[in-house]
Amino acid sequence: MKEISITTSFLVFDTFQELPNDIQELMNQAVEIRKKAYAPYSKFRVGAALLLDNGKVVLGSNQENAAYPSGLCAERVAIFHAGSIYPEAKILKMAITAASDINQTQAPIPPCGSCRQSIAEYEIKQDTPIEIYFMGEIGIIYQSASLKNLLPFMFDKKFL
Repeated sequence: MKEISITTSFLVFDTFQELPNDIQELMNQAVEIRKKAYAPYSKFRVGAALLLDNGKVVLGSNQENAAYPSGLCAERVAIFHAGSIYPEAKILKMAITAASDINQTQAPIPPCGSCRQSIAEYEIKQDTPIEIYFMGEIGIIYQSASLKNLLPFMFDKKFL
């Protein structure tokens, strides 16, 4: 038996104003689409904005359904939409923000496991890392240079 150690690294921005200007704009778009989330059950709204290598920005918000788990997270709404309308484009950056209608979210909210797997599919397909920025409603923002920081043991097509 042996032990392996996996180390991940994130940048932490203490304030929104510390973000690079292009990321501030991308995150602002994520905040605006978050407000349009359909979240009558969880009262938890998530917005995602993707910057593609063709300069386009694709947005997504979570869409819930009374028949759990038939809804879809914001990240997957955005990434699947980007994949369907711009199949050859690479996703360069992703901004994610989450807010609760009940309590103010102050901690960065990362993508759920299903979203991580979906992001992994596109990062592997395009053979280019996707920078991921995530935050709550207020507070610090985390930046990961690649999904590999969030999902170091990725399941992909090479296992099939």
